[in-house]
Parts: sequence; C-alpha cells; structure tokens
Amino acid sequence: MTVHFIKFIVYYETHKLDREGYSVSKISELLGINRRTVSKYLAMSEQDYEDFLNKQSERKKQLLPYETFVKERLESYSDTSTAQMHDWLKEHHADFPKVDPKTVYNFVHWVRDKYNIPVVSVPRQYQVVEELPYGQQAQVDFGTTNMRTSSHSRVKVYFFVMTLSRSRYKFIWFISRPFTDELAVMAHELAFQYFGGVPYTIVYDQDKVFLVSENVGDLILTEAFRAYVREQSFELHFCRKADPESKGKVENVVKYVKQNFLYNRTYYNDETLNDEALGWLGRTANVLPHGTTKKEPFSEMIKERSHLKAYVPYAIKLPPVTYTVRKDNTISWKSNLYSLPLGTYTGRGCLVSIRKELDTLVILDQQGKQELCRHQIPAGKGLKVINTDHKRDKSKTIEELMKDLCKQIDTGVIGFAVYDWLETIRSEKPRYIRDQLQLIREVIENTDAAIVHKAIIFCHQNNIRSAGDFKAIVDQELKQQAQPTKQEKTILLNPLSGVENKAHIQPEKSSIADYEELLKNKGKSI
Repeated sequence: MTVHFIKFIVYYETHKLDREGYSVSKISELLGINRRTVSKYLAMSEQDYEDFLNKQSERKKQLLPYETFVKERLESYSDTSTAQMHDWLKEHHADFPKVDPKTVYNFVHWVRDKYNIPVVSVPRQYQVVEELPYGQQAQVDFGTTNMRTSSHSRVKVYFFVMTLSRSRYKFIWFISRPFTDELAVMAHELAFQYFGGVPYTIVYDQDKVFLVSENVGDLILTEAFRAYVREQSFELHFCRKADPESKGKVENVVKYVKQNFLYNRTYYNDETLNDEALGWLGRTANVLPHGTTKKEPFSEMIKERSHLKAYVPYAIKLPPVTYTVRKDNTISWKSNLYSLPLGTYTGRGCLVSIRKELDTLVILDQQGKQELCRHQIPAGKGLKVINTDHKRDKSKTIEELMKDLCKQIDTGVIGFAVYDWLETIRSEKPRYIRDQLQLIREVIENTDAAIVHKAIIFCHQNNIRSAGDFKAIVDQELKQQAQPTKQEKTILLNPLSGVENKAHIQPEKSSIADYEELLKNKGKSI
C-alpha cells in the first residue's frame, strides 16, 4: 500500500466525517491528526489534494545524494532500522549533513517505497508448553503504578507478584517505596505464608533487587537474597535480559493487577491497599476461572498445596516503614493525624517509623530503635489524635530553663533573687512547671524590660505564684500605657478678662529640705 494511497484514505475520511456533522476538533481526535490539517483538507478539492501530494513527492530531497547507498544497504539487510541507517550514513560519509533523525526516517521509508523493499523480520516461533507438575514452579515479577490519593495528589506505588505456574494461584504485595533485597525477601515470606508452602523453582528477571552483577553469565546474588535462598532452599531460574515472554504467566498477572484491581482505585496507605488486595485475590483473581486453564486457581491450589515444600518462617527483620513528618510535628497514618513531640520535625525529608501493637500506634525514630511516643488508635477517619504533652519543649531540663530565665531578667534592677520567685511557682505547680516557665519566657521575650521588672516585683510583693497571673499583670500594664492621657481643660468664667495665661500658672513648691531646716531651727529656739 503506497504512502499516497494511505494519505488519500485520510483525506476521504476527513470529508466523510465532515458530511456526517462532526466538528473539526472531533475529526482531529478520531483520525489522530492536527486540527489545522483537518481544516486544510476540508478546504481542498480532490484535485487540489492530488496536486498537493504530487508537489510534495517532486520536492527535492536533502538526502538524495545518498539514495544509492541506502538502497544497497536495504537490499542487503532488509530489517535495518532507520536509526542504524543514520549511523551508517555518518560512518561512511564524512560530508553527511547534520539532519534531524525524522528526516532520515522519512528518506529511508521513501527509498523503501520507491524500490519496493519491505521490512522483513523473522518472527519468533512459539509453541504450546506442557503444564508443569504441581508445586514445581512459581514466577515472580515487580510492577509500578501511579495512584491518586484521597487528597487528589499522585503517589507512586510498587508491587510484588508471585504466581504458581500450575494452579495460577496468585499473591500480590504493595509498598510505597522502591523494593530492596530485604523488602523482596519479606515479600517472598508473605507469599509462602499465603500459599502455605514453597515451590521447588522460582523464575525471575535479572533484576538488581536480586543480583549484584551478571559477571559474564555467572549471576551474583545480593547478600540478603543469597542467605534467604540458602535458608529456604529453592532453585533459581533467571530469564534472559529483555525477554519478558519467558515468564509470561506472571507478566499477565502484572497486567491483570493494573487493569482490574488498580484501575480507578484510591490510595490511602500501604496497609489499606494490601488489605484491599487480599480481598480482591479472594473474590476475583483466585476464584474466577483462568482464561487458559479454564479452572479456578483456588480449586487447583488445594491440589497443589500438598506438592509444595513445607514452609518454615525465616527470621528476618523487615526494615521499618517510614512516614514523613509534617511541619506541624504530625504524621498521617490511615487517614488520621497523630501528633509528635515538639521538635521532631527537623526539616524537609524528616522521617519516623511506626509499629502497630493491638490498638496502639507506636512511633519511633527513622531507624526504628528509639520510641518517640504512642497513641491509642481511634475508630474512624479524618481525626486528629493529639497529646497535649507534645507541645512542651523538652530539649532543656527545668533547672536549665530557670537559669536561662534569670539571665534574661536583670536581677540587679529588681533587687531580689528571681530564682527564688520561680522556685515558689515550682513548689506551687510542680506538675506544670515546664509550661509555667515557657509561658513566662514567652512574655519576657515579647515585652519591654521595664514592664517585666515592674510585674515581677508586684508578683513577689503580693505572693503571686502563677505564670498566668504574671501574664495578666503584664497585659494590664500594657493596656494602661496604650491609653492616651487625659488633658484637663481650664474653663474661664470671663474669657475676656485677659487672665487666661494666669490660669496656667503653677505655684511654687517648697522643698522638703526647707521644712526640715525650719523644724530644726524651731527646736533650737525652744
């Protein structure tokens, strides 16, 4: 079929859809061509379009001097790709111009059409493979997908798939971080536990999760995976690189998971997604008849389980599941927010790990070694589980806080030991002394020193032992200073008397020293 003929089909289809009442945008969408191209075709008659194509074919081609070379190469190697032809042209012609790969692509196809040199490729030959014995083999693969969260953002999810080759019984496990060899081992453990046994051979891709190096055919396993295989004693079979068809059973399962289970599903967290996956396996993937065997995987699994090797749990410590710490010192877990001690957030990328113990959520540091706090898990979603104690700054001891406050206050001006006053507050409210000291510090840091001194003296003289009362006294003093002073207005009985200036005359005041001197002299005279 020539290029001209194909282009004429597109031209006729464009006019046909236009006669049927389709818009330019819809025609562009249906035929997969640009809207401007659709408009241009609709404006042309059949003769105009034919002249347009002929004019294009007669246009001088930039690579025409290399026509003979391309023709000979295609005749010798008909399956040559345009990318390979581009490289050959640059290799054998020093004067070959710098052109876009698309130009080479169009020229190579023009040469093929002109000399009728089709692409000849040798198709891979397939044949039906006999069903393996029960328990003999399983196949493993990994998949990734982008899911929409409940907040309408996107998250990348990774999943592990293992399927038993005979029964087609499947297992999947999801996690929101890339797989490591330790996580892959954990996925195997969960799969064997789900199957109730271990197959004799497992088929894999040459994946870096399992392999350190290919070493010219001598595959070297990662340390964690090698120890695990030795412990569980199953055989390994690694497919050739870039040959997914050699493990087609599990490849189909990966596609099945994406197109059936994951399609339009909302991501909340790893635990919820894995719970939903187990439900899907139990009601759909392992229950409905398989398309090839026409048998239910669950029914076949009952037969296969007795042929699997006995499963003995492997002692492996799963790397802690980490969660991002938000700026407000909380984490989101299963659609609820849980508070963390003040200061846990140290910047972008700050992580903590979690562990669930019955109805309690235990939050630990990133390595999962030191416990930070624990919360009772509430019923419901969209809740904020907050421990008020987490709002306290515990980076310093009580003694350090008290000494720091004393340094902030000029005790020489006050005239007594501020530490003693703080001690009275400590004895009055020992359980809340940290909160009391933090409130006093906030007031001191945001108030003029003179007002602070005056308030502390007042508290000391009146035996006030509360940070809240201290703050109230400071607030009252600030309010009084903020009020404008009232100026008294003098009302003259006779405004025309000319004595307005006299009304503002201040009488002289005698010094107290003068009175003392008079009293002394009077005593002498007596």
